Amino acid sequence: MSPLRPGDDAPPITGLRVDDQPLGLFFYKVTCPTCQLAAPVMGAFERAFPGAVVGIGQDPAPELARFTEAYDLGIGSIADEPPYHLSDAYAIVSVPTLYLVADGEIADVVGAWDRSGFNRVAASLAERLGVEPVVVSTVDDGRPDFKPG
Repeated sequence: MSPLRPGDDAPPITGLRVDDQPLGLFFYKVTCPTCQLAAPVMGAFERAFPGAVVGIGQDPAPELARFTEAYDLGIGSIADEPPYHLSDAYAIVSVPTLYLVADGEIADVVGAWDRSGFNRVAASLAERLGVEPVVVSTVDDGRPDFKPG
């Protein structure tokens, strides 16, 4: 299965509208060091765009709750346990992966921790929501520019 790319249809997610307003989808695993690095940035997304980003965690709900607290994730999450139906539908190759979904299509995708990619998604989400853009990660926040997942 090849990764989803901008312009591809966004697979449906039970309980979420992927064809309504723009939505960020943050795929992660609690044991992933790169996901732990990126988690607080997702909290910045939630503060800037309340309710517009959802986590898809590849772990049971209790572990996701502990991760949210320990790493200041700041967004609600859906448990995607084995056999990982949501991760498969979105062709997740590695975590973290951040998708921006708009009008039922993939608008952007960022694999791994990529500061410029996360900031690009934040700017695009702000534009689509009609709100002021926010930089979610800066060079002085202690994170590298890039870290593979």
